[in-house]
Amino acid sequence: MTSASLLACDLADISKETARCREAGVDWIHFDVMDGVFVDQITYGAPVLKCVRAATDMFLDAHLMVEKPFKQIEYFADAGADLLDIHIESDCDIAAALKLIRERGMKSALAVKPATPVERVYEYLPLCDMVLVMTVEPGYGGQGFIPETTDKVAALRRFADENGFPALDIEVDGGINAKTAPIVREAGANVLVAGTGLFKADDMAAANRLLKGL
Repeated sequence: MTSASLLACDLADISKETARCREAGVDWIHFDVMDGVFVDQITYGAPVLKCVRAATDMFLDAHLMVEKPFKQIEYFADAGADLLDIHIESDCDIAAALKLIRERGMKSALAVKPATPVERVYEYLPLCDMVLVMTVEPGYGGQGFIPETTDKVAALRRFADENGFPALDIEVDGGINAKTAPIVREAGANVLVAGTGLFKADDMAAANRLLKGL
């Protein structure tokens, strides 16, 4: 599956941009939330996601790069998120947050930075529908792919398969393009986030097919 990061789109015309994604065969819309604390940048929050929800019925994958995600869960549930990613490195009760995400009818996910051992997420897999392995440092679009992160993807897929979580989705985000997509798919990722690689492509549908290996 592919998830198009709105960071790279024309935010002045979200309806047109999400429609382009649908027509190109993109599966999800990826919504990057940055608070200026957990990461340096500030992007947007639940009120903007509510506008995106009004513009499309596509699956909304919200990635919370925020220091204290717990109190944001209710806002994003009310705004219409389908899946909520919180960071293992954030300041909150991770288990309680994942439980609340599910209680509010969303899919739950844990995100892990490149320098964080992926083993830290293992104990939480019973509460996760997905794990997001960051393949760049979070906070900025357009960065280069960190090759070593594929080892984390492979280790996570192996652990999930061997310990009763074969349906776990593994998402990768950062520097994903036609060159790096086959590498992360081979390692075990099945949800690929791309921003620049999709929205700035001459042919979004062709770029999307390349990401999927079609």
